[in-house]
Amino acid sequence: MPSRAPSICSYCNQAHTAGMKCERALQADRHRKARHDQKRPTARQRGYDARWQRESKAYLAVYSSCRRCGQPATLVDHIEPHRGDQSLFWNRANWQPLCVPCHSGAKQSQERRNQKGT
Repeated sequence: MPSRAPSICSYCNQAHTAGMKCERALQADRHRKARHDQKRPTARQRGYDARWQRESKAYLAVYSSCRRCGQPATLVDHIEPHRGDQSLFWNRANWQPLCVPCHSGAKQSQERRNQKGT
């Protein structure tokens, strides 16, 4: 199977194999993410408090399989991002059980694609 050609890094001007990043690029990513996290409200401020823990645990007791892959679900995801809307946050019709790999991989990629389209 053919592999992608190396690409030139915009940080160090060196060729890197596809998918690999140099230390300067990794450091720039860490700084960018840290700046974003400083502006982001805490989980508690976003509504993920003791009540959410209790309600999501009860939801997972009833719906225990990941909606995407069928593996055991470990978290409750909002189908449509609530963006602080408390009525959408607590609307159980907007909840779905997911496993961590499906939530952290496919679901996050889907949300990023949807954000770019708007």
